[in-house]
Amino acid sequence: MAESVYKVIELIGTSKDSWEKAATAAVARAGKSLRDLRVAEVVTLDLQLDAKGKVEAYRAKLKVSFKFEG
Repeated sequence: MAESVYKVIELIGTSKDSWEKAATAAVARAGKSLRDLRVAEVVTLDLQLDAKGKVEAYRAKLKVSFKFEG
């Protein structure tokens, strides 16, 4: 088996509906410009709040790896 190298980047996805949709949005967007996405690890989940403390958005921070070709 040939040796491979993977690069890991950090992404933040947002959604007005849920953390799952926020994470999915980040991976979907990354998949439009990166090839061979391998693993997405959710690192942090947080909320963006308005001045009254109401949830405005769900945010998911992910580490995403893809095969390094350069």
